[in-house]
Amino acid sequence: MLFLQLTLATAMIFGTVILHVAGVMVIVVHLRRHYPDHAASFSTARSVRILTIVTLGLFLLHTIEIWAWAALYMVLGEFSKLATALYFSTVTFTTLGYGDLTLSPDWQVLSGIEAANGIVLFGASTALLIAVFRRVIEYKLSARPDNDA
Repeated sequence: MLFLQLTLATAMIFGTVILHVAGVMVIVVHLRRHYPDHAASFSTARSVRILTIVTLGLFLLHTIEIWAWAALYMVLGEFSKLATALYFSTVTFTTLGYGDLTLSPDWQVLSGIEAANGIVLFGASTALLIAVFRRVIEYKLSARPDNDA
């Protein structure tokens, strides 16, 4: 059973990482296409739009990843209600780990691996947010004062 758990967990890690990287690239391509890369174009409103797009895009990616883990738990028969599977997956993926729900002994390893998956993907998201915030702030600081509309 351990081999099956590790195989499923590895597949979930690959799937969520690929989804996350592809999603981040979609966000980056969107920003490059719709928001020119020069200081004069970074009005306050545009800066807010850029930061909002990145933040909400990352939330969407994490939501899909959490749903994917919840779907796995439903398929494995660990939870009979989708709401319960989503709750468990969210608490696990975010590493909050209340402990009020647990997987059966046959599938317990999955929850630890989901938590590791969440830590890494939230870390990657945080790195992207910091990079975008830094870039926007640098452009805002270098922009002409009369371009703050």
